[in-house]
Amino acid sequence: MPQHQVAVLALDGVIAFELATPSRLFESTRPPGEAPLYRVRTCSVDGGPVRTSADFRVVVDHGPELLAEADTVVVPAPGPELTAGRLPAEVHAALARIRPGTRLLSICTGAFVLAAAGLLDGRAATTHWMHTDRFRALFPQVRVDPDVLFVDDGDVLSSGGVAAGVDLCMHVIRRDHGSAVANYVARRCVVPPWRDGGQAQYVDLPVPERGGATTAPAREWALDSLDASPSLRELAGRCGMSVRTFTRRFREETGLSPGQWLVRQRTAHARRLLEGTDLTVDHIARVCGFGSGASMRAHFQAELGVSPSSYRRTFSCTP
Repeated sequence: MPQHQVAVLALDGVIAFELATPSRLFESTRPPGEAPLYRVRTCSVDGGPVRTSADFRVVVDHGPELLAEADTVVVPAPGPELTAGRLPAEVHAALARIRPGTRLLSICTGAFVLAAAGLLDGRAATTHWMHTDRFRALFPQVRVDPDVLFVDDGDVLSSGGVAAGVDLCMHVIRRDHGSAVANYVARRCVVPPWRDGGQAQYVDLPVPERGGATTAPAREWALDSLDASPSLRELAGRCGMSVRTFTRRFREETGLSPGQWLVRQRTAHARRLLEGTDLTVDHIARVCGFGSGASMRAHFQAELGVSPSSYRRTFSCTP
């Protein structure tokens, strides 16, 4: 298999953690004694040192010509001056070197750079939840989703804040080489191979009043009983709340309605079973609370854009 060439573009003010994430994860796909699956190199717009968001600069070995050679280009979060909707001429010129069809990845506010260059026009994308309102105002032509950890729009992928770049890179490895390689990298780097939920769980929430009730007991029970079909009244009763109070508090704490949250948890559990077992789709549907294979297929199509069988073919760890 030819080595996949990855170019990471270090822009002024880059966040060092995000700059190093692609190299650490993609280059960890190589088991001892085997050829690497990716070659990751870092460049800047002029080949010179780059100021980071920390108290140091990074010296890179490549200039913008590297972008023309890449199969995948990654843009980590730059400094705030590059997220104002306009790009300096030298950044535009560097991005113009990217060949048509090259896969593009942005981490956190790196999406602002791709959007300002017109590379996200008409595409789905995400960025850090703190900046999505400003992103929408600057780039109304981009379909931004603030609730997810990352968006896969084919040859253009974007992630939310900071650690969501890890989720994105793990997803790309899984997409390129399957679950076995992704799980190997996860174990080696001590990161989750797949993280459930979206950015909503990290959004700042009001601090509950002292002694205030929470919907956690209902969520804990539901996770242990995904094959059940609890009513709102039953869920609210486990927290000692009225249905109205429970529904409002649940959305405050999770960013989702109880029904949406249950579907996501059932889908996540079904994905794990599809990846790690040879159980039939109908059996998994019953275990996860979908009731029938047809219902599970409909939810998979709505949530993931693929059927359970297609998902299993792509991500199964079983022989």
